[in-house]
Amino acid sequence: MRTRPPATDPLLTPAEVAKMFRVDPKTVTRWANDGKLTFIRTLGGHRRFREAEVRALLTGPPPEKAEPSRVA
Repeated sequence: MRTRPPATDPLLTPAEVAKMFRVDPKTVTRWANDGKLTFIRTLGGHRRFREAEVRALLTGPPPEKAEPSRVA
């Protein structure tokens, strides 16, 4: 289980994160399970994501592309 966020950091639902990334909410859940997004659990067991972290991922540099492999 994750630690509690500061009281000033808003939390987002998987549906809100999915809307920001334009993906299905199940994709956000999969990212969380894979460790690509950190989350906390509510007392009811639901995932919540820190808005600042999600926005940082949206505005961050694009991932590096792998060099194509050369076959000799």
